[in-house]
Amino acid sequence: MRTAYLVLAAAVVGLLGLSWQAQRETSRRLDALAAAVARPADAPAPLPQVVAGPVVGVVPEELPKMPMPPHRAVPAVVPAAGAIPRELEKVALPPYVVEAPDILTIEVKARDRVSGELKPLPEQPIGGQFLVRPDGTVNLGQWGPVTVTGLTVGQVAAAVKKAGAAHTADELAVAVDVLAYNSKAYYVVADGDGGEVVYRFPCTGGDTVLDAVAQAGGHVSVSGRTMWVARQAAGRPPQILPVDWKGIAHHGDAATNYQLLPGDRLYVKAGK
Repeated sequence: MRTAYLVLAAAVVGLLGLSWQAQRETSRRLDALAAAVARPADAPAPLPQVVAGPVVGVVPEELPKMPMPPHRAVPAVVPAAGAIPRELEKVALPPYVVEAPDILTIEVKARDRVSGELKPLPEQPIGGQFLVRPDGTVNLGQWGPVTVTGLTVGQVAAAVKKAGAAHTADELAVAVDVLAYNSKAYYVVADGDGGEVVYRFPCTGGDTVLDAVAQAGGHVSVSGRTMWVARQAAGRPPQILPVDWKGIAHHGDAATNYQLLPGDRLYVKAGK
């Protein structure tokens, strides 16, 4: 009997030595064990309890690591004439694709079936500026949201007309244009003593390296710097296009004054 008391006392002392969190965890497990013993064999198992805070002894699964692309040296060879659009050899960009957060102008009129005259909608005039929201839609009031992301301007007009057909029997005339090309941009990345600084500018379709430097103004020093344009290429490695700034600025050489496309990065490296 004395031995049993000693064992029980030792157990009590050990329990008191546990931290408060460990006592709660031990108590929870003992309660669960008692409930499992008391539950009939054919009774369903209770739902697991959710315990706030980290679970002791459980190591989170390590996320897979993506390999970093190898460093690419700046090529010394300038692409041949006609291979890359540049000053004096610019190209027209593909039809503009609307994305958030572009700003559109949308005008919807009802066409008189007899005279052909265009009049404002009688129920709810629709006209003005419309911001493309993060979900890719514009809000047309009583007509509700219309999805425009991923569409050209002509396709947006067709989508608006289709949405209006569900609300009015009038013949509709829809005019759409892009007021602010907010979703298409190029970047100037300036390397310096304090690290790299990124400047973002809207892509208008005719911008060149010289235009980008002018946009950056006095924020970016290009004198004596090594420069290049990094360009994305779908399904292929990025293109690295070397820039001869002295040739562009001092001699009017257009060979490396590339036309900048949406997503281009003009990198200005510190030092020579």
